[in-house]
Amino acid sequence: MSDIKKGASTVLSAHQLSKQVSSPEGTLTILSDVSFDIQRGESVAVVGPSGAGKSTLLALLAGLDLPTSGHVRLNETNLSELNEDGRARMRAESVGFVFQSFHLVPSLNALENVMLPLELAGNRDARAVAREIIEKVGLGDRWSHYPAQLSGGEKQRVAIARAFAAEPAVLFADEPTGNLDARTGANILDLMFELNQNSSTTLVLVSHDTVLAERCDRILSLDVGKLVSDTRTAA
Repeated sequence: MSDIKKGASTVLSAHQLSKQVSSPEGTLTILSDVSFDIQRGESVAVVGPSGAGKSTLLALLAGLDLPTSGHVRLNETNLSELNEDGRARMRAESVGFVFQSFHLVPSLNALENVMLPLELAGNRDARAVAREIIEKVGLGDRWSHYPAQLSGGEKQRVAIARAFAAEPAVLFADEPTGNLDARTGANILDLMFELNQNSSTTLVLVSHDTVLAERCDRILSLDVGKLVSDTRTAA
C-alpha cells in the first residue's frame, strides 16, 4: 500500500468527463459527467461490470482519446488543449502502461524491451537503468531472452519493468493479471505494489478482481457510464 503524504499534490484530475459515440441506433453515451482527483502516490482501482466504461475512462485519463465534454488534467496540463503530438509527448514523459496481453516487442529481448522507452526519451543511461530494474523484478538471469522464450508471468514482469523504468507520474494497468494463473497473478500484484510503494508513481488499475481492488487505496466504481461510488479502502 502506498504511503500518501499529507498535502500530496493532485497528479490526475477528471472534470465532468463525458464520452459519446455514434451508433446505428443513434448517439451512445459511454461516460457521463465523471469527476474525481487522484493524488500523487495513490493506488486507485476502477471497477464495474462489463460495458460500464472502465476502458474508455482509462483511455481518456491517459490521453489516448479525447472526451466529448469535460477535461483531464495530468500534472496540471489540460490534455484537451494539446494536439495529438503533444499528448504523445506527455504520455512518453509522464505515463506508463501495463496490459493483460503484455504488448512486448517480439524482436527485442527482455532488456531491450525495457530500454525502449528510455531510449525514446533520450536517456543516455538506458542500458544501466534497464538492467537495474530487470534485477528488481527478478529477471536478472533472463534479460537476454526474447518474449517467445518467457512464461506469461515473466512477460508481465518485463512489461512492468518497462512501465516503471522511466519513473512515470502515473502507471495505468488494464486487467494486469487477466492472462495469468492465480499464483502468478498474485506475485505480479505484489511486485506492482512494491514498486509503487518505493516510487512516487501513482497506480490506476482497471480490474474486475475485488481482491485486487481492495489492495488499492481507493476504489472508483462505474456503472452504465456513471461514477456511482468513490470509496477509500480499510487496507
